Amino acid sequence: MNIAVFVSGNGTNLQAIIDAISRGEIKAKIALVVSDNKDAYALVRAKKANVETFILSAKDFKSREDYDKEIIKELEKRNVRLVVLAGFMRLLSPYFVRQYKNKIMNIHPALLPSFKGTHGIKDAFECGMEMTGVTVHFVDEELDHGPIILQETVSIDGDDTLETLEEKIHKVEHKLYPKAIRLFVEGKLKVEGRKVSRGG
Repeated sequence: MNIAVFVSGNGTNLQAIIDAISRGEIKAKIALVVSDNKDAYALVRAKKANVETFILSAKDFKSREDYDKEIIKELEKRNVRLVVLAGFMRLLSPYFVRQYKNKIMNIHPALLPSFKGTHGIKDAFECGMEMTGVTVHFVDEELDHGPIILQETVSIDGDDTLETLEEKIHKVEHKLYPKAIRLFVEGKLKVEGRKVSRGG
C-alpha cells in the first residue's frame, strides 16, 4: 500500500514511520512526503531514506482548496491510499477531507477530546493534570475531532517539567503512530459513525 506523510517541521514521527517500515512492521511504502515548508528537517529525513518529496508553498494559491487540489494530483499519480499527518501545520480543506474520507490520520499530543489545538502538551501541563496522553485519529472537517483510532495515557509526575513531559509524549507517539498505520494497512480498522473498531 502506498502512503503519503505530510510534514512541516522536524519530522520525528516521520522517522518513526520510516523505521517501522524498514523493520517490516508496516507492509507499506511511503510514496511521497509532502511539505509546506522547504526548510523542514523532515525533508532531510525523507532524502536519507530515499523517499520522494513534494514541497508546495501556500503563498502561491488563492485558497486552501486550490492548494489541496494541487497536492491531490500528486497523491493520485502515486496511488496513495492513506494520508498521514505528522506535524503538518496547515488545516486541510473540507474538499481534501471529503476526497480521502477515513483515509487521513493525525496524531495529537493529548487525550482527545480534551486539549485540542496546537498546545495540547502545554495546556495539560499548566492545568495541573495528573494524566495526559496521545491520540491517533481519523481527520474530519472539524479540528482534532475525527473518530479515535488509538489512545495511550502518559502520567504527569510531580517532578515533570514541560520539557520532560514533551519527551514522554513523543516517545509514546513514536510507538503509537506506526501501530495505527499498521492496523490500517492490514485492513483491521472499521469506522462506524464516531467509533473505530480494530477487528481482524
